[in-house]
Amino acid sequence: MSDDLRELPLRERKKLRTRRALADTALRLFTERGFDATTLDDLCDAVEVSKRTFFRTYRSKEDVALAADSDLWSAYLDDVTRLPAGGALLDALRVTLDATLESMDPDWDRRFLATRELSEAVPALQAHSLGYCQDTTHALVEAVCGSAGAGVGEVRVRLTVEIFVAAWRTACLRWTAQGGAGGRDALRKLVEETFAEIPAALTCSV
Repeated sequence: MSDDLRELPLRERKKLRTRRALADTALRLFTERGFDATTLDDLCDAVEVSKRTFFRTYRSKEDVALAADSDLWSAYLDDVTRLPAGGALLDALRVTLDATLESMDPDWDRRFLATRELSEAVPALQAHSLGYCQDTTHALVEAVCGSAGAGVGEVRVRLTVEIFVAAWRTACLRWTAQGGAGGRDALRKLVEETFAEIPAALTCSV
């Protein structure tokens, strides 16, 4: 058990263990049996929890399937509230993302890769992932505006956040296309390389 978990009250530790057990088991069952073929009863039976407990933890099968995504972005949105003052917003968002990626648990890489591969293979998860991305983008815009203060124009913030999200998605697609080779370090390097291409991309001609 990590030091961070030991510092939490027993009830919170139990909640986190249940959340992780559901996410890990769901990812395994969805991969082995198929997303549609695996029922919530199957998942709850495997983890030995009730449906009531499941719905206190996740909203749907889609949510638990994409838990590795939500783990990353929940942590990132917390980190964004502490953006460094001054400097270019896009750079600050990238640096913060790199720090968040570094802080994820050691098994996150494997779970994230499996989640991305599953999402690409299941239309229902593709749609849910796009909706989640839209919600997260909106939350990020609000977090940045709140952190930066009223002097920052929302249009510029939104454009910057949209560019940030597009660069992240591009790096992820490159990483998953390579089968996640190199793990998290390779993903972080691809993120850095992709962001470095943004100035040229903005003036790209065809």
